[in-house]
Amino acid sequence: MEILLYSILLSILPIAELRGGIPYAVANDIGLPEAFITCVIANMLVIPIVFVFLDTLHSQFYRVKPYRWFFDKWVVRTQRKAERNVARWGYWGVMLFVAIPLPITGAYTGTLAAWLLKLDKKKAFWHLALGVVIAGIVVSVATVTGMEVLRIFTE
Repeated sequence: MEILLYSILLSILPIAELRGGIPYAVANDIGLPEAFITCVIANMLVIPIVFVFLDTLHSQFYRVKPYRWFFDKWVVRTQRKAERNVARWGYWGVMLFVAIPLPITGAYTGTLAAWLLKLDKKKAFWHLALGVVIAGIVVSVATVTGMEVLRIFTE
């Protein structure tokens, strides 16, 4: 149970997200289906939490200089990436942005991009969630493939 909790924690942490949660769970003998479902659901929870935060507490935190500096830096990076792909394709762009499991392309940044583009939150949620599922599939395949390669070379 402790391994699953750590996997959930990794799945909701920025940067690690599914790229950390699924491999950690599988490497610690949690079955791939259980790891996938648990980590994907945990990562999807980030989406409404970030939307609520941005709509409510963000304006209060923005008054604090270190937060403002970090947020502005994050926004500039997100806008640069979002303008190229996400803005052009709207909801599908947000989904694709989240679906590619690279650093700084997960649920946090995808949700920020949707918020910056003023996309409808309900519709954006489903596209972001689909992106999380696709990213989970990609990470699961990479995890299983990587573990098989390690087994081949360690035998």
